[in-house]
Amino acid sequence: MKEIPEYEKDLASIRTIMERSAKFISLSGLSGVLAGFYALAGAVAAYFIVHYPISPLHFRIYSVNEGSTIYKLIFIASLVLVASISTGLWLSNKKAQKNGLKLWSPSSRKLLINISIPLVSGGIFILIMLYTGHFGLAAPASLIFYGLALIQGSANTVDEIRYLGFSEIILGLVSAMFPGYGLIFWALGFGVLHIVYGAIMYNKYDK
Repeated sequence: MKEIPEYEKDLASIRTIMERSAKFISLSGLSGVLAGFYALAGAVAAYFIVHYPISPLHFRIYSVNEGSTIYKLIFIASLVLVASISTGLWLSNKKAQKNGLKLWSPSSRKLLINISIPLVSGGIFILIMLYTGHFGLAAPASLIFYGLALIQGSANTVDEIRYLGFSEIILGLVSAMFPGYGLIFWALGFGVLHIVYGAIMYNKYDK
């Protein structure tokens, strides 16, 4: 007959297995850090297209309405997105293999479905705003919808993702009050916050 401590060990093992099957725990913190640096690089490139030689801290009273400039900004944002997703998949796959897990699992599928709805909706909404000339709210909208996606998907991954989502939403709402500083808030949300939370996740889960 097993002793009570052994039963407790069995229960702990079962709980660990259930958590692994219910949550996507292979998300790499380092990928978040790198995504933040990609976003900062994209923000610098956007600065030279939109602001230069004016300081990015200077309030911009004019809107970007040239078609060529908008296409360049969309191209930069797309590059940042592709680089971030590619790096995230690569590093998360390495982490999953290290832990004896599969990257594509029921938990990762649920995560993808949960974040896709607000991300796709937000992306379409931002494109509509750009098409109709509401350029000043593009950056706030991207932060808010991204934050909603993180909160939506946080049930299927680590808790830090939820806190990052709240931070993105708050920053997006503040950004909506200062549309002339959209690039600064975009760099803070997708750059600095990713680096901070990615570093926290790396120290807590990856080491």
